[in-house]
Amino acid sequence: MRRDWTGWCAGAWLLLGMAVAQAGEVKVSEATRFEQVDLVDVGGLIPEATLEIRYAGDDNFVGRPVDGYLAPKCYLLRPAAEALRQVAIDLAGDGYRLRLFDCYRPVRAVRDFVRWARDPADQRTKPRFYPNLDKSKLLDGYIAETSGHSRGATVDLGLERCDGARCELLDMGTGFDRFDTLANTDDPRIGGEQKIHRQRLRQAMERRGFRNYPLEWWHYIFQPEPTPSTAYDIPVQ
Repeated sequence: MRRDWTGWCAGAWLLLGMAVAQAGEVKVSEATRFEQVDLVDVGGLIPEATLEIRYAGDDNFVGRPVDGYLAPKCYLLRPAAEALRQVAIDLAGDGYRLRLFDCYRPVRAVRDFVRWARDPADQRTKPRFYPNLDKSKLLDGYIAETSGHSRGATVDLGLERCDGARCELLDMGTGFDRFDTLANTDDPRIGGEQKIHRQRLRQAMERRGFRNYPLEWWHYIFQPEPTPSTAYDIPVQ
């Protein structure tokens, strides 16, 4: 029997919304510099990690650099950054390293996503990122008007397997930011090595205090969040 993944996704989003409501209103900080809030440059803290910050360039579902991304850098609040460094150290012993797709995300970038999602004329990236969805449905559960990334403790990432100086991104069953239930971490259609790779990433992240968001294999939130009621809008530069 085919599982009703549409219903499952709706239930997951409902639970997420309840959790946000219980946490209280999130306010946007007036800070204008990373030093004011201890957002740390993860590239400096984990120099061996590969930074493929998608929203700083054209290789993303919007198809252009996103507002607020002036450089391809990864920032996280210090507790999350230091925990991620421990993940990297743990994995290095087994020949793996991290590839980072997104970290802290300015509030203005989230607003840019929403504007894009409300523009039905721009369908350039549909074949790659949402081939099985009408663009009008993206705001029903894939693109939110607020994002945990803006609170500085959420990271999107994949795993690389290294053989000497050569590292290759592991196959996780979908690409990053694929708007499809195949990207759900435990989607039963994902098996074999792809499933093993997802499990390896989740185990490594959970060991250091990160919780997976079940609709996206790449999405992890550090727990407890250092500033659960505060978002930031400092440009990434």
